[in-house]
Amino acid sequence: MMMPFKRQALVEFDSVESAERCVSCGTREAVCIAEQQAFFNFSTSQRITRPTNSDDPTSGNKVLLLSIQNPLYPITTDVLYTVCNPVGNVLRIVIFKRNGIQAMVEFESVEDAQKAKLALNGADIYAGCCTLKIEYARPNRLNVVRNDNSSWDYTKPFLLHRERGKGRQRQAILGEHPSNGYGPHCPLLPLPANSRYRRSSEEVQDMVSYPLLLPKTSSSSFLGLAASSSVAMVSGLHPAKMNCSCIFNLFCLYGNVEKVKFMKSVPGTALVEMGDEYAVDRAVTHLNSIKVFGKKLNVCVSKQQAVIPSQVFELPDGSSSYLDFSLTRNNRFSSAQNNRNIIQPPATVLHFYNAPPTLSQHQLLKLCTEHNVPAFTKFKVFDAKPSSKTLSGLLEFDSKTEAVEALTVLNHHQIRIPIAQIGSTEKPQGAFIKY
Repeated sequence: MMMPFKRQALVEFDSVESAERCVSCGTREAVCIAEQQAFFNFSTSQRITRPTNSDDPTSGNKVLLLSIQNPLYPITTDVLYTVCNPVGNVLRIVIFKRNGIQAMVEFESVEDAQKAKLALNGADIYAGCCTLKIEYARPNRLNVVRNDNSSWDYTKPFLLHRERGKGRQRQAILGEHPSNGYGPHCPLLPLPANSRYRRSSEEVQDMVSYPLLLPKTSSSSFLGLAASSSVAMVSGLHPAKMNCSCIFNLFCLYGNVEKVKFMKSVPGTALVEMGDEYAVDRAVTHLNSIKVFGKKLNVCVSKQQAVIPSQVFELPDGSSSYLDFSLTRNNRFSSAQNNRNIIQPPATVLHFYNAPPTLSQHQLLKLCTEHNVPAFTKFKVFDAKPSSKTLSGLLEFDSKTEAVEALTVLNHHQIRIPIAQIGSTEKPQGAFIKY
């Protein structure tokens, strides 16, 4: 049984002896899975018990639990209906966001649910991302109170879509459906070779291609809804080393950051208002559970619909507990910066750009020392044109945590460079950093 958000799994063997051999082998020599070392130990559970009897046709469960891993693009009821309905008749969908994006999909019959699980488990909704991990859900029926982007009852198309708490109503950056090769006309879901079956006297092809799905109603848009929020809550922040600017440096890689506010009543916790709810989804996906300055961050969707600048106080480093970043030029998801926005999870290698052309490896190492962040171990500069006014390159660190800490402090740091014709006068130039 997979536990994707814990990066763990339970494996039940036919005997204790088999489990002992597995643990013993894993202890003697390193076992790597997808280039990551795996560790084996005995579980406190004596057997794997599932919410239902898994693939047993007599289980009577027609609701599937979908966990969407690496959701770089918006996941809505439209998207999931387009994915699931060609495989089996979908009755209801409910999407919820806690430590990631999950959804429950209710099919018309147990057979449809079983076929969908067989065909879609492990598939990517879009190439290289939005990977589906499917289990059977506990409930055998879903309760839907309204039809919108987060829930839909296809047996009751007349349900009203009430937009309570519209928030800022800012248009999503990526739109409702991705483009540039990820569009809904692309063949997205290669089915397993053993999953060919007939439904409604038509054979399902090995590759499913989905048509463009028109909006259900004029009000079913991708604006801020009560079910979601454009505000993220981050806790577990280092009390002395984290401030509003550090949070901006970290979160701006996943969407425009509007406001950051530390909560006086909950030390080490801050609210981050972003440009839209999808930016929050990306931040939750990539930043939740990472370590920064020895503290494990917990990033989740906030119940707040906006950040209000109340109870402003001074942080331990002397900076303000509230900052408005809505007018800063360092937000990267504007039309001028969109071409640079390749969403990446935290990694050991940082890409820096917009640095002054005279910047050297020694100066960068000195910068790391002055700001008390880990130093990089490898340095590479990209070849630039002689007339180029900026420098870009790569910095490799010993670990992902060290790279994150360096990015948190040094991202957008203004490096002062001398202007030859003026002599000692210096001009600041901010360097951008991303994974």
